[in-house]
Amino acid sequence: MGKISFAEKIKSLFSRSKIQDENFFEELEDALIEGDIGAKTTVEIIDSLEEKCREDKSLDEQSALAVLKQMLLPHLRQANLELGDGKVNVWMLLGVNGVGKTTSAAKIAKLFSDKGVNVIMSASDTFRAAAVDQISMHGERLGIRVVKHQMGSDPSSVVFDAGEACRAAGGGLVIADTAGRLHNKENLVNELKKIDRVASSKADQGCYKKLLVVDATTGQNALRQAEVFHEAVGLDAVVLTKLRFYCQGWCACFHRKGAGASLCLCLHR
Repeated sequence: MGKISFAEKIKSLFSRSKIQDENFFEELEDALIEGDIGAKTTVEIIDSLEEKCREDKSLDEQSALAVLKQMLLPHLRQANLELGDGKVNVWMLLGVNGVGKTTSAAKIAKLFSDKGVNVIMSASDTFRAAAVDQISMHGERLGIRVVKHQMGSDPSSVVFDAGEACRAAGGGLVIADTAGRLHNKENLVNELKKIDRVASSKADQGCYKKLLVVDATTGQNALRQAEVFHEAVGLDAVVLTKLRFYCQGWCACFHRKGAGASLCLCLHR
């Protein structure tokens, strides 16, 4: 039997059980936690839903399900990242190694390139072995320019050159891939702050965004990742990768409170 999605599990509970059943809210609580909603948020939702059901005796299972949906929606906020026309836009992709930053950079690049936007990918991960080769391969396949330096070079200088190239071409979008791991957290944070300063100086006013790439299978551990990167440079949006719509990926709910960022894209992988 295949896995069922988070939505299917919730709908199944509301269709086969009564809200008056002794174990109904316990099962709902388990389902929400398994779906990566998080313990604190789950308790808040369960308490509020129980209270509404006690206050309004006319609520049936389908009405209660509709109430639950309305409770979940405020925890998700969609980011609207528009490009400045004729301006230099810079998007910096952040995240730990293995979440799919480079692949996400290529997918976002293709998305905007297909819309006629001048896209340049910046190979700013000069630390990870083969990172420059990987993004260069994507650029060749997609027909998108890649600005790169030698491995071990200053990543902020790559962003600088990519920004200059974008301005010389009359504007467009620079997508900067970055390292997810240096020798320690302090080195990573300092490196990202330097790239952040350069990227901000190259982008036109209001055209610089920082996107955290998160593996949807990571669950609540992604919260700590968000806190580290948000503390370092601030976040504007979240990109979810490896999302298969099972009971995973609802870790996105925490980002609104945990990092102040909104959900931007969901990328299958």
